[in-house]
Amino acid sequence: MKRKKLLQRLLSGTTNIRFSDAVACAKAFGFQLDRVNGSHHIYTHKDIPELLNLQNVKGMAKPYQIRQLLQLIETHNLQMEDK
Repeated sequence: MKRKKLLQRLLSGTTNIRFSDAVACAKAFGFQLDRVNGSHHIYTHKDIPELLNLQNVKGMAKPYQIRQLLQLIETHNLQMEDK
């Protein structure tokens, strides 16, 4: 899925977001996988102190974690990085 279309889908409030799509969106905004602890995939960003936690539950991301991702993007004015 194209990155801009994926972002629009996340912003629309859809609760059924694939884990792989959430990871792709996080990576597009500069988050990098720091570690995996059980089902928790912890992502960091070089410019912000907060951590991002994403969980894969039967192939889907948890809706509250998508909201947290969007909040981090908005709060810190993150921009999509070029490929």
